[in-house]
Amino acid sequence: MIEPKEYLEFIVKGIVDHPEDVKVEKKIDEMGVLLILSVNKEDMGQVIGKQGSTAKAMRTLARVNGMKSQARVNVKINEPGEGME
Repeated sequence: MIEPKEYLEFIVKGIVDHPEDVKVEKKIDEMGVLLILSVNKEDMGQVIGKQGSTAKAMRTLARVNGMKSQARVNVKINEPGEGME
């Protein structure tokens, strides 16, 4: 079974123009696993999608992947220039 962090990274790298800029940070707390996604600012539109549809789908896939290991997984998408550079 693939780790939720690696799974999300794989999905995002497949849809962006700058896969080398994709970074996923993993934080674990009492609420579960938080995956923080950072991408190149030119790729934000592709990651979010029309009306947020791509971002919603990625969050759903991450949750389903986490359920296999009994983990609650949430995804946060960093705005360009925020968090990791």
